Amino acid sequence: MDTLLDLLNSRPLVDGEEQDALGDPAEGGRWARERGGDGSLAELALLREARDVLQDVVRGKRPPTALSPLLEGVRRIPELTSDGLRWALETPPHARPAVEAVLAWAATEKQLPGRLRPCANDECRLFLLDRSRANRARWCSMAVCGNREKARRHYERTR
Repeated sequence: MDTLLDLLNSRPLVDGEEQDALGDPAEGGRWARERGGDGSLAELALLREARDVLQDVVRGKRPPTALSPLLEGVRRIPELTSDGLRWALETPPHARPAVEAVLAWAATEKQLPGRLRPCANDECRLFLLDRSRANRARWCSMAVCGNREKARRHYERTR
């Protein structure tokens, strides 16, 4: 799930400017290799596509079926090991990180429905996974976005 959030949050706004961790081939390659990928240009292109579709799906702008093209030709194969049953993922090597992100999204939706969401700050592009008992987290960071929103509401009330 951490890699899923890393991917969703790989294009933040910093001081009003978009930063894209996957935009530059060298930086994006390092980002992908740190998360188990090979850092190839084909892998980065697919990761950017997966990120954009996943962001739209989480925001409700596109249906989950929009993720289908990313899973074409992917198979899960059962393997019995000494530890029990294990599912092996069969996919082209450059597609593995993008496919794993889509599968992580699906697992999150099944295990924690409705808890993966965008930050409630309209000026923020980040996403959060609400692990709180009450399922009421609204901001990617209480120290940054939450504080800004509370300060904005206080200012509006006192005007």
